[in-house]
Amino acid sequence: MFRDRFWLSLLLTIPILVYSDEIQEWLGYAPPAFVGSDWLSAVLGAIVFLYGGPVFLRGAVGELRDRQPGMMMLISLAISVAFVASLAGTFGLIEVEVWWELATLITIMLLGHWLEMRAIAQARGALDALAALLPDEAERISNGRVETVRVADLRVGDIVLVRPGGRVPADGTVVQGRADVDESMLTGESREVAKEPGADVVAGSVIAGGSLRVRIAAVGEGTALSGIMRLVAAAQASGSRAQALADRAAAILFYVALVAGVVTAVTWFALGEVDAALVRATTVLVIACPHALGLAIPLVISIGTSVGARSGLLVKDRLALERARDVDLIIFDKTGTLTRGRHVLASVAGAPGVGADDVLRLAAAVEADSEHPLARAIASAALDRRVTLEQADGFEALPGRGARARVGGRIVHVGGPRLLEELGATLPRELAETTEGWATEGRTVMYVIDEGRAIGALGLEDEVRPESAEAVARLHSMGLRVAMITGDSHAVAGSVARRLAIDEVAAQVLPADKDAAVAAFQARGHRVAMVGDGVNDAPALARADLGIAIGAGTDVAVESAGIVLVRDDPRDVVGAIELSRASYRKMLQNLAWATGYNVVAIPLAAGLLAPVGMELPMSVGALLMSGSTVVVALNAQLLRRLRLAPWTRERVGSVAPSPA
Repeated sequence: MFRDRFWLSLLLTIPILVYSDEIQEWLGYAPPAFVGSDWLSAVLGAIVFLYGGPVFLRGAVGELRDRQPGMMMLISLAISVAFVASLAGTFGLIEVEVWWELATLITIMLLGHWLEMRAIAQARGALDALAALLPDEAERISNGRVETVRVADLRVGDIVLVRPGGRVPADGTVVQGRADVDESMLTGESREVAKEPGADVVAGSVIAGGSLRVRIAAVGEGTALSGIMRLVAAAQASGSRAQALADRAAAILFYVALVAGVVTAVTWFALGEVDAALVRATTVLVIACPHALGLAIPLVISIGTSVGARSGLLVKDRLALERARDVDLIIFDKTGTLTRGRHVLASVAGAPGVGADDVLRLAAAVEADSEHPLARAIASAALDRRVTLEQADGFEALPGRGARARVGGRIVHVGGPRLLEELGATLPRELAETTEGWATEGRTVMYVIDEGRAIGALGLEDEVRPESAEAVARLHSMGLRVAMITGDSHAVAGSVARRLAIDEVAAQVLPADKDAAVAAFQARGHRVAMVGDGVNDAPALARADLGIAIGAGTDVAVESAGIVLVRDDPRDVVGAIELSRASYRKMLQNLAWATGYNVVAIPLAAGLLAPVGMELPMSVGALLMSGSTVVVALNAQLLRRLRLAPWTRERVGSVAPSPA
C-alpha cells in the first residue's frame, strides 16, 4: 500500500514543485503556461492529500484512541495544517500557500513508511516452514495391505510403514524393524538415533537406514512438531515491541509543536495582530512537519540492510539493528552452528599388539560400501591418511548396531557398544580404559571386532568449525558473554565448550527447554541474542531479543530470526553487532539533527525574535526544512562507507580433532 501510494504521489509532486511560485522565485525560471496552470498545484496537491494522506490520518485516530501520540499524529497535524493553509492561501485568505510543502511531506512520509514496512516482512514463514516438515501422505498398513492415505486421515492406533529416506508422519512407537533415525532437526542431537521395537519416534524425523513400522500415538495438534509450532507462534507474539526511536521523538515533538502553535496564536491575538497570529501559528505547525524525522530511522535501516547484505548479513526485522547493539549475551546452538553437524575421526587405538593403521584399515574396508554418516567419516579418514584398504565382500548393514563384512577371509564387525555386547566379544582392559576416556570427552566409540575379539576402537566427534574459536574470542573482546545450548549429551557439550572457551553450557536440552532457557536468561536481566540453524532453534530464535539464523540452516530458523547470516560462519555474528552499533550511531545523529532543527526553527517561526527584526517566513522555514531532510539523507549515506571485519578464511585457533 505504501509503495503504490508513494509512486503515484511522487509523480504528482513533481509538477507541483515545477509550478510552485516560491520555487520559481528561488530558482529564477518560468514553466510553460496554459489554461488552468495557476490552479495546477492546488488541484494536484489536493489529490496527493486525499490519496496519500488518509493512511496517516487513520493511524492518528488509532494513536489518539490509545492516548499514545506518535509519528502518525505529528504527520497528520502537519499535513492537515498545511492543507488548510494552502487552501486559505489559494483563495486569498492568507498570504502564503505551501502546496509543494504538503505534497513533498506526504511523499517523503510514504517513502519512509514503505522502507519501514519492507524491513519487517517476517510474517508467517516460520510456521509454514515447520508444517512443511510433515509429509503429505503416509503408508498405512490395514489387514496386511499397505495403502497410501493422507496424513490428516491417520488416527491414533494406526500402523504406518516408513521406508528408508522417508519422514515419520506422526508421533508413535516402533512395533517392527530397526533403523537409524535422524532427529537433529527436532532435538538438536547430532548423532542418528538407533530405533528398535518399543522406541518412540517423532513426526518429521527422517529414517536414515532400514525401515520401520510405527504405531501412531499422537496426531495433529498432539504431536511434538505441533508443540514447537505453538511455541514459535507464542514467542513471536510475545517478542519485543519496543517503539522505534523516531516514534519516541515524534511524540515529544507533537506536544512541542501543538503547545508552541497554541501559545503563538494566543500571544499574537493578545497583541492585537490577528493576521500575524494565524500566519505565525500556521508557520509553527508546518515547520514542525517531520520530513527529516520521518526519514531519520527508516533511511538508516534501509542503508544498513544493504550494507549488511553486502557483507553476508540479511536484516529481516526493522528493530533488529536497534536491538543487536543492546545484547550482552550471545547464545549459540551447537550442531550446525559452532560445529559442522557431521562427524570426523578423532582417535584410533588398537588392542595390545595391533597398530592403529591396521585398525583403521579393517574398519574402512568394512564401511567402504556403507552410506551411514559414521561409516563415511571412517572411510574419509582412511583416504586422508592414505591407508591401503583390503578388499571386502559380503557387506551387511546391521541397523542400529553397525555393519559386518568378510575381509581377508574372516568376518569383521564394526559397531558400537550394543554390537560389542550382542556378539559377546572380549574387550582388552587397556582398550577399555582408552575408550572410557573418549566417552567422557563426548566422542562416539566404534569397535572393530575380529572373530569375537575387539582388536581396536575408533573415536568420532562432531567437527568443530575452525572459525568458532575466533568468533567466541572476538565476542569476548566486545564485552559479551557467550553461552551454548545443545541437545547433545553433557560430555559432548562440555568438550566443545572447553575448546572454545564458552562461558555457560546447557546440554540435553529439548526444543521447549531451549525456549525456556532463553526466557530464563532474560529473566536474569540479560539481553539475549540466539544463534541457530535448526527447527529446534526456532522458538528460541523468536523468543530472544535478537534472533540470528545461519543461512545454511532450515527455512524455519531463517524465518524466525531478525538477522540471517548468509554464510555458515559464526564470526559473522560479530559483524552483525558492529553493524548494529554503527547504524545506531547514525540514527542518533539523524535524530539530533532532525529535532535540533525544530528547537531552533519553531521559536523563530513563532516570532519570538520579531521585536528585534528577526522573523522566519513560512517559505524560508519550508526551505530550511527541506535542507534538513537533505542533511539527514546524506548523513545516512555515509553508513555505506562502513567496512565490517574482513574475516580470513584460513583455520583459526587449534580446534582440530585431537590426535590418537
